[in-house]
Amino acid sequence: MTERPAPLAERIARRIALLGPMTLADYMSAALSDPEHGYYMGGDPFGARGDFVTAPEISQMFGELIGLWCADIWGRMGVPDRLHLVELGPGRGTLMADALRAARTLPGLRESLQLHLVETSPALRARQRETLRTAAADLAVAPQWHDTLSTVPAGPLLLIANEFFDALPIRQFVRGAGDVAPTWCERVVTLAEDGRTLAFALRPAALEAAALLPPEIAAVTAGGTFEICIPGIALAGEIGARLAADGGAALIIDYGAARPHGEPTFQAVRDHARHEVLAAPGDADLTAHVDFAALAGAARASGAKAWGPVPQGAFLTGLGIDARARALGANASPAQAEAIGAAATRLCDPAQMGTLFKALALTHPALDPPGGFARSGGGGRDGLTLMQ
Repeated sequence: MTERPAPLAERIARRIALLGPMTLADYMSAALSDPEHGYYMGGDPFGARGDFVTAPEISQMFGELIGLWCADIWGRMGVPDRLHLVELGPGRGTLMADALRAARTLPGLRESLQLHLVETSPALRARQRETLRTAAADLAVAPQWHDTLSTVPAGPLLLIANEFFDALPIRQFVRGAGDVAPTWCERVVTLAEDGRTLAFALRPAALEAAALLPPEIAAVTAGGTFEICIPGIALAGEIGARLAADGGAALIIDYGAARPHGEPTFQAVRDHARHEVLAAPGDADLTAHVDFAALAGAARASGAKAWGPVPQGAFLTGLGIDARARALGANASPAQAEAIGAAATRLCDPAQMGTLFKALALTHPALDPPGGFARSGGGGRDGLTLMQ
């Protein structure tokens, strides 16, 4: 007996049969955000029982240091009495809860904060409300949820995006060898010969590639691949424009190379392991490495300043994760102290998350290099020590 495809796979197959092949961007959007069957719409994919573990779930130190990073930026901004603290894709709310706890160490900061969470998943919004029930209880204004950044009110901004940009839809172009000059094709999702199984195909895309791809990608040889995240670039430009107009800073932490390298990175993850990207859409996470150079370029074009990217390990070390680990371990049992040290190693070690993950800061043009980025731009100060 032939296994029946999942409902979303059937829906995608019908769409392709009617309208023709889909770009990877359209496929990712359907698989992740379909209102009924999208991966992020109905459940909690985070943690040991989910499909992947993010840095905030590994250790409280991650969110605490980001909270102190925000506090430091607030001070550099001249301690404004109203400040929008925004997180894109807050997951379970763990990072924000830890960041708000760290913010208590700076008098006046929490009173100025207006918390905004950009989240489209009803299930994750419910989880975030529960996680933040206590952590955000003493804020002057109750947290607000948004579908997009565009509905967050104007004003000074501190924005956090941890493992958010990697899930935004990408398009993928593959370079072939033509008779006169190399040509570009786009990888699309179509139907196999049976008319129901999803499969990859290539279609000519020379004109689109010429319009979308940066000039430096001309060095990619035949067979090379370039991925472009148009929604991510647009969002970075929107963030940059807001920072230039209203002041503040944004911190983007994700995985990827500092610059494009001509290799495909589109992947699926399920049960903490690689998964076939076209199998059971809606049941696995789909991601691609973040093009930090493209994000920084879009923000600069909108008037902001960009710092980094720097490796996550160097960023957290610059903020003082070693000192924070020692402080936590001082009053812990031997087993707890060992776990604290192991978590710091996992976050910072180049063989684990320390190099693959990177941090990019976007700021108002008048701000000096933020904490953790002094070595990437000269000047500034590292080592935030507000929390003991």
